[in-house]
Amino acid sequence: MSGPLILPATPPQPASAPREAVIKVRDIVVGFGDRVVLNHLDLDVYRSEILGFVGTSGGGKSVLTRTILGLVPKRSGKVEVFGADLDTLSASERSALERRWGVLFQQGALFSSLTVKQNIQFPLREYLKVSQRLLDDIAFAKIDMVGLKPDVAEKLPSELSGGMIKRAALARSLALDPEILFLDEPTSGLDPIGAGEFDELIRTLQQTLGLTVFMVTHDLDSLHSVCDRIAALYEGKVIAQGSVETLMASEHPWLKAYFHGTRARAIQAGKAGGRP
Repeated sequence: MSGPLILPATPPQPASAPREAVIKVRDIVVGFGDRVVLNHLDLDVYRSEILGFVGTSGGGKSVLTRTILGLVPKRSGKVEVFGADLDTLSASERSALERRWGVLFQQGALFSSLTVKQNIQFPLREYLKVSQRLLDDIAFAKIDMVGLKPDVAEKLPSELSGGMIKRAALARSLALDPEILFLDEPTSGLDPIGAGEFDELIRTLQQTLGLTVFMVTHDLDSLHSVCDRIAALYEGKVIAQGSVETLMASEHPWLKAYFHGTRARAIQAGKAGGRP
């Protein structure tokens, strides 16, 4: 008679790997004159996530973006991108790093005297030495990627609608195939349908290209529909971060007003009624 069946021990399951923070902001202080805008702020942005960054109007959301990009000087603190301390990089190292991110500024910031195609080719000409034919091929590929028609390539920004300007600027931000995409109020000025379509485009591009997206926004629909995580800025510090549900459950007065105020209720009522 055989003895009891002895099953092999179950091997220990490996712990889930910690998320990689591709942007680390530590103890950042930024001010203008006597006014301190960012007050010893800490924040991580993880690889392949869409982080929505919210806060009061004029509270420093865009200032943080520009500080990370090096467009606004900081008084103290440290910014690391892909593990590199930006303060320690040489000019050539900094240039190589900047090729790995793309930026969509709030109003698009297209060069008004250049066509859409020329706007998209601008960063390519700055960083790469390639033929005009390849420049054109890349520009048309990016135009198609953001859902614009080929004939937009020869148009000036003044000939475009607001939504087309956003898409053209997005195409330029993707010209160098970045790993990180900075978006500053990407749906500002768009009607609800256009904003929803732009949100869908961002999510599709993020999933297709594996982008990490840092999105400054005040658009509650964007937070609900595309953001994996949200960080909230108040009085110069990040006061909360997590999922939409986490922030909606917060008892902080500003967060309660933001997520449960009149505007939030109107949006929820619209969704319940089937409106976009």
